[in-house]
Amino acid sequence: MDRDRPIGVFDSGIGGLTVAHALMAALPHERILYFGDTARLPYGTKSSATVAGYAAQITEFLLRRDVKMLVVACNTMAAVALPAIVAMSPVPVVDVLDAGARAAVASRSGRVGVLATLTTVNSGAYERAIHEYRPDFTVVSQACPLFAPLVEEGWLDHPVTELTAQEYLKPVVAEDVDTLVLGCTHYPLLKPLLARLVGPDMTLVDSAHTTAMRVLELLTSWNLCRTAPCHVQEHEYFVTDLPQRFRAVGALCLGRPLPDVHLVHW
Repeated sequence: MDRDRPIGVFDSGIGGLTVAHALMAALPHERILYFGDTARLPYGTKSSATVAGYAAQITEFLLRRDVKMLVVACNTMAAVALPAIVAMSPVPVVDVLDAGARAAVASRSGRVGVLATLTTVNSGAYERAIHEYRPDFTVVSQACPLFAPLVEEGWLDHPVTELTAQEYLKPVVAEDVDTLVLGCTHYPLLKPLLARLVGPDMTLVDSAHTTAMRVLELLTSWNLCRTAPCHVQEHEYFVTDLPQRFRAVGALCLGRPLPDVHLVHW
């Protein structure tokens, strides 16, 4: 396989840019081809069958662009569509849900909270993934359906967002967890707010860094790491709606202006 091929990263919207940012930091030579399905978000309130259909469509789009690896940067898609994505893909697939579970099992008390979308929570995917590594752990999940729309709106430190977070956190914190998994790639953008609300004794698991380390590990083991320098303008971004809005909010995720964002018409 040609090591100069890009890594395909996909999400329901802008949240997966947290994963793309971690990949760019950990693997600065790699080209990223990012897809955000901004026309159909949020995924977290849709049925598993609908999300699986979207995931298949995006997977086909990225494979046609000759990516060397797929990174499923959407916990909801990983929760309900990963087997289908893996079956479709001739290239390796890494997902954020497994990465989050791997990091969560470092909990000292064995009591882990998970903040995720409604579809992810209902799937039980995080419980299964964490119990695969530590069957003795207690996992407390909380659906946070308003978080992704608030992030897409750019309300990262807004009174409405803080009040919403307080309500979502109450039942989880009451279970005496010491680790909190941010089980949607939109949620790390709320990490400063959440950290302030839960206090310094709570470990917040952001699966973006863990995912990037897993990608680095696999590319290195398969001798697929790109060696040529990668310039910012070589990364490509595709969305299904509102490219200008994606550029504006996406700059907050990456800490720099985005280049052109391409609009995809299905």
